[in-house]
Amino acid sequence: MFQFFKSLFSQKDKPLLDETDGMKKFLVVGLGNIGEKYTNTRHNIGFSVLDQLASEEGFSFEDARLGAIASFKYKGKSVICLKPSTYMNLSGKAVNYWIGHEKIPLENILVVTDDINLPFGTLRLKGKGSDGGHNGLKDIQHTLETTKYHRFRFGVGAEFSKGRQVDYVLGTWNETEEKALKKRLERSTQLIRSFVFAGPKNTMSQFNGT
Repeated sequence: MFQFFKSLFSQKDKPLLDETDGMKKFLVVGLGNIGEKYTNTRHNIGFSVLDQLASEEGFSFEDARLGAIASFKYKGKSVICLKPSTYMNLSGKAVNYWIGHEKIPLENILVVTDDINLPFGTLRLKGKGSDGGHNGLKDIQHTLETTKYHRFRFGVGAEFSKGRQVDYVLGTWNETEEKALKKRLERSTQLIRSFVFAGPKNTMSQFNGT
């Protein structure tokens, strides 16, 4: 058991990617909650998007400090993907650690999250803004002490009655959403690649509202 924890935390001595040019390194964070009961829920769309990216790019996640971590190369860029294990309300702790650990500039951070203010499947990239009442974004903002980081909002709709918001976002997709989800996840991974290679402005122009 001691050796397991020793290996788990040894990463703090060596970055995951030994990239001398920090501007070529990106951190993509998918927000969600760990545990089987949260799998395939609306609130876990950040995890789902990164799982789709892993399937397409042929990489796999490994348990590491404060989350599951993986990396891949895309057109000369190094992309680190993180699924925090801190649960949604403490997402900032994991994000902050890996930013510092990998020495990634703030402008190269992309946080993938659900958004009840957007219709199901609508994609929106923003370079800054409020947390919108989202606890994961709220903690990231508090920890990083800034709202100026890129966030990719995936619309999950707001088909719930008064007082049922928590049940809705922690619920699974309905039949209609489930049928459409695959193509929306594929579109989401295209957005991520565009962010990394073409930059945020071009990506916003091409993907926002689609």
